[in-house]
Amino acid sequence: MPVLRNIRMLTRYSAWANQRLFVALTGLAEDDVTAPRSEGAGSMIKALNHSYVVDQIWQAHLLGKAHGFSARNTDTLPSLSELQAAQHQIDDWYVAYADKLSEKAYAEVVDFEFIGGGLGAMSRGDMLLHIVNHKTYHRGFVAQMLYQISQRPPVMDLPVFLRDAFEEFKVQ
Repeated sequence: MPVLRNIRMLTRYSAWANQRLFVALTGLAEDDVTAPRSEGAGSMIKALNHSYVVDQIWQAHLLGKAHGFSARNTDTLPSLSELQAAQHQIDDWYVAYADKLSEKAYAEVVDFEFIGGGLGAMSRGDMLLHIVNHKTYHRGFVAQMLYQISQRPPVMDLPVFLRDAFEEFKVQ
């Protein structure tokens, strides 16, 4: 079951990288986290909130439920501590979901509707891969914003995760 091993490892990696980034941000002034930047992500908190909203949307797709969102972000942004707690909770959900997934369920195609309109269909495994990849993309935006305020982002690379954080998924 190498495909299940990989998605289980990647959901753990994503949770680990999110946690490292949130910890790094907690030492910053609130203005640094909330200040609008020139990138398309807006601000650090807006980029991270977008990732969280998208996590909720795809969670609903996986569960076959309505998500209730009409946009990929919210008008009101949470505090950093509120968002960190919420992201941790949904990261734990994705790890548990991946852990319970069978090969058959991994390959099962789920129909859904995109926020911007239009129908889509993806396997559960591809949805999980998208979730991991999507957050990596937006953590990169936040890392770039950290450099703009002369702060070094935490190391969030997959090889570092495999070396330091999750022995079970090291390549043998």
